[in-house]
Amino acid sequence: MAQFQPFTGIRYALDAVDLARVISPPYDVIDPAQREELAARDPHNAVLIDLPADDGERSRYDVARDLLAAWRADGLLVTDGAPSFTVHRMSYVDDAGTPQHTTGVIGALELSPPGTDILPHEHTTPKAKSDRLDMLRHCRANTSAIWGLSLAKGLTDLLPVDTEPTAVIDAGDGVVHTVWVVDDPNVCAGVAVAVAAHPVVIADGHHRYETSLAYRGEREEADGDAGPAAATLAYVVELVEDELTVRAIHRLVDGLPPGTDLVVALDPWFEAIGPPPAGRPVTQAMQQAGALCAVTPGGEVLLRPRPDALADTRDLDSARLDVALASLPEHGLRFQHGVDNVRAAVADGDAQYGVLLRPATVAQIEHTAHGGERMPPKTTFFHPKPPTGLVFRTLA
Repeated sequence: MAQFQPFTGIRYALDAVDLARVISPPYDVIDPAQREELAARDPHNAVLIDLPADDGERSRYDVARDLLAAWRADGLLVTDGAPSFTVHRMSYVDDAGTPQHTTGVIGALELSPPGTDILPHEHTTPKAKSDRLDMLRHCRANTSAIWGLSLAKGLTDLLPVDTEPTAVIDAGDGVVHTVWVVDDPNVCAGVAVAVAAHPVVIADGHHRYETSLAYRGEREEADGDAGPAAATLAYVVELVEDELTVRAIHRLVDGLPPGTDLVVALDPWFEAIGPPPAGRPVTQAMQQAGALCAVTPGGEVLLRPRPDALADTRDLDSARLDVALASLPEHGLRFQHGVDNVRAAVADGDAQYGVLLRPATVAQIEHTAHGGERMPPKTTFFHPKPPTGLVFRTLA
């Protein structure tokens, strides 16, 4: 199985910055407006390295490399005195108002092609990987982590979350981050052995993982040994219900012929059972009815899957909808997080229709992983996202 090891991390000096002002979301969930806001929040915000911009003279990759070097030289970023794991807990309140947390550990995960050791859990949509590869080539560092789900039962119990934390960070977005830097050899050995004994399922960061594999190959060819590039930065969480919140990724449909009624078009696969009850969150109504929900300019309609028509389809809303949409006239399909965002897109005419899906369960994710299968693209959205800036890892 893939090894998971502590490493000598590079971190913000706690006496030099306010961590709440310098951590940022992962680069792939930041839009241009949010990037501007983060960059203006603090001149040393991690977004300036993880999602850099060119300065008219240097490429964005050169800018990131030079900033990383300058911040280290200035003492803004300091190097751990010993190899360590970073235990990271995200505490938040879920959509039902219930306090939740996700607890995991950041380390160096050995890279291997997808299969026995590393298990991608869903197909990915095409995306250019050259950007992240150029970042690795220039910076020689992992600036943001992939998110892995460990099948090691009891991993959470090995993480020392009852000790004094290294930092507690409240960035004002509803998530409190608690961090423990752990360099005790016995604790580190226990965590490393537990993770290495079982496969790791990639929850988030499939493209970062694939890019890291490509970079490892480049270093092996150039140097004869991949060195630190044989592993990548990974946040690993035990695959259990009480450590994960999985949200759905919904669909926006465009370009159907004028006059097409999506509810009618989907009728061979989904029975229309009327609008969601008033005064109740639509996601709750969907769960209780065992249904998806079509968002149309004329209102919302619950759609219950027809078991006979979908008997050979996997037990996932994303898979069922894929089957039904494949029979429709040519159209465009986009992915959207958040019920309100889908409603707004339809109301504003930005999308012809929306379809709200129920989230995949942890049990379905685990079953898929054990079966060596993959879910359709954009089936799962793990919330919240671990931030960039808690620790960086050099590959030089």
